Amino acid sequence: MSPTSEELLAQERRLQFTRFGNDVAIELGLHLLDAARAQGLPIAISVRRNGHRLFHASLPGTSPDNDSWLERKARVVERFGHSSFYVGTTFREKGGAFEDETHLDPALYAAHGGVFPVILCGTGPVGTVGVSGLPQADDHEFVVTQLESFLDSREA
Repeated sequence: MSPTSEELLAQERRLQFTRFGNDVAIELGLHLLDAARAQGLPIAISVRRNGHRLFHASLPGTSPDNDSWLERKARVVERFGHSSFYVGTTFREKGGAFEDETHLDPALYAAHGGVFPVILCGTGPVGTVGVSGLPQADDHEFVVTQLESFLDSREA
């Protein structure tokens, strides 16, 4: 069962960084890459700060379509300040569709799971981390699980 918008919002409140520069972005990207390889996942991975792509990797089984999905989902996060899954879920919970309600070009915006905001404590969203290649709930879950693991390892 898919998480509710409240559950998705709670993830955003919990998964925040105390600092986020190029070095942290690359470490985060490598963390996701290692986990994806270990699980044999056919995903593309992207980490961005303020629209600047700092990390990108595409594992076997991906295609340029995955890069397009990453871009479209990242635009949703950058525009709305929340995970792409949260944005799509809020529209579905209200009985609408993101594409119909926002009138945003679906070739440029996709409110599907898989891209999460990089949130800096006390500042707000400063970037995105995302994957594409799995069903949207699985894309989202992978990112959240890896963010939890990454942030926990930095506090240890």
